[in-house]
Amino acid sequence: MIERLQKYLAEAGVASRRKSEEFIFSGRVSVNGDVVSEPGFKVDSEKDIVEFDGKRVFAEKEHIYIAFHKPEGCVTTVKDQFGRKTVLDYFGDIDRRIYPVGRLDYDTSGLIIMTDDGELTYALTHPKHNIDKVYIAKVDKIPAKEKIAEFEKGLIIDGYKTKTAPAKLTVVKKYKNSASLEIVIHEGRNRQVRKMCGAIGCNVLKLKRIAVGNIELGNIKKGEYRFLSEQEILYLKNGI
Repeated sequence: MIERLQKYLAEAGVASRRKSEEFIFSGRVSVNGDVVSEPGFKVDSEKDIVEFDGKRVFAEKEHIYIAFHKPEGCVTTVKDQFGRKTVLDYFGDIDRRIYPVGRLDYDTSGLIIMTDDGELTYALTHPKHNIDKVYIAKVDKIPAKEKIAEFEKGLIIDGYKTKTAPAKLTVVKKYKNSASLEIVIHEGRNRQVRKMCGAIGCNVLKLKRIAVGNIELGNIKKGEYRFLSEQEILYLKNGI
C-alpha cells in the first residue's frame, strides 16, 4: 500500500503523525537506506524498508490501547532531557513502542491513555475534537458563586487575548479553609486547570484527572494500568 511516510511511522508506533514529521525533518528517518527529509514522501508499505534511528520499523496492523494511572513525579514524554522518570518507565513488560495521548503535568496524577496508534493520537490531540477531560482539584479556599460563574464562562490566562473555552466547575466538598472541585474542560493549554483556578483566586493543592471523555480512571492504582475494552476503543475511534 502506498502512503505518506509520516503516516507509515505513526502506524509503526514511532510517534504521532505530527511528531513523526519532526523526526523526518531532523534526518532520523531513512527509506531503503537513504535519509528522507520530506514528510510528504510516499512509501510502499509492502516493499520499502523504513528505518528510524537506524532500526527498521514495521506498520502495525493491530494496535494496543491502555488506560494508565499516572502518579505525580513523572513526565508524560517518551524521554526527558533532565533524566526524570517518564510514563514509559511503568511499561517495562510491554515490548511495543507506545506513547501517551496528550499530557499531564509533572505534579498532576490521573488518567492518561497510552497507545501505539499514531493516527488516533493525532486525531485525539487535534484542537477540532472537543473531548471533555474531568479533574478533581483540591484548592486552598472555597470559590464564591460569582467566581465560579467567571470560571465557567472562560478566563484570560497566560496573556492570551482569547478566553479559555466554556468549562464546568462544581464544588464537590467544602472544608474549613479549602474545597474539592470537579472541573471539566476540553482544551489542553499548558497547566490550564491550575492557571484557571489561580485566575479566580484559588491555589491548587492537588490535582487528579479522573476521566477523558467516556474513559474513566476508576479504581486503577497509581503506576498501574489496564487495557481498554472493545467498547472504549470504538468510542475513541468513533469520536474522530
